[in-house]
Amino acid sequence: MNTRKLSNPSAQRPSRKGRRFIEQAAIFFRGFIENPGMVASVIPSSRSTIDAMLARVDWQGCRLFVEYGPGVGTFTTHILDRLPADGKLLAIDTNARFVDYLRETIDDPRLEVVLGSAADVERFVRESGHAGADYIISGLPFSSLPATVAGNIADATYRVMNEGGAFMTYQFKPVARELTQARFEQIETGLALMNVPPCLLTWGWKHKAQTAREVESRPLAAINALNR
Repeated sequence: MNTRKLSNPSAQRPSRKGRRFIEQAAIFFRGFIENPGMVASVIPSSRSTIDAMLARVDWQGCRLFVEYGPGVGTFTTHILDRLPADGKLLAIDTNARFVDYLRETIDDPRLEVVLGSAADVERFVRESGHAGADYIISGLPFSSLPATVAGNIADATYRVMNEGGAFMTYQFKPVARELTQARFEQIETGLALMNVPPCLLTWGWKHKAQTAREVESRPLAAINALNR
């Protein structure tokens, strides 16, 4: 008599982690199709990129972390994993689909997700009850933004940043790095080769405020030298 081995139905169903990945990928891809200019890549960042970007953060001293363009939460969940119990993560996105998804899927009192532009970060920070941000990370595609908008976001980012804090970007083109170099006192750079595609990593650190004369006398060559 022929026998047939019955398959295990549970073995054919994707795990909870697998289902979440599929769901995130679908939401992310749909957001990219609807507004490609505001999504940096159709492929979410790799784990190695996430770890590299967040490695320089002083988590114990972080009270407010801001994320521009969180999308489906590729960085968001990892930030929350590291954030202290009394810390707060403010995520800002212009895509209502992404905002709704994060609000529905992440149940964490430390997370506040708002719909709006990163150019209004100062207002969002004040409304969250803080005077400034300790760290800001951006997944926005600066190379796709109008130059005026990109510059306004960079300016607002510098103003709202607490001294000793950092503006962090992971990009495929050098636009965000150049904007950061023109505003922040110390620049650190890296390259995420394992990301698909590889991306440029930049940390802009804010130190003691300079006078207008100091800023004007600072040669562009000196700023560019920080990136070498």
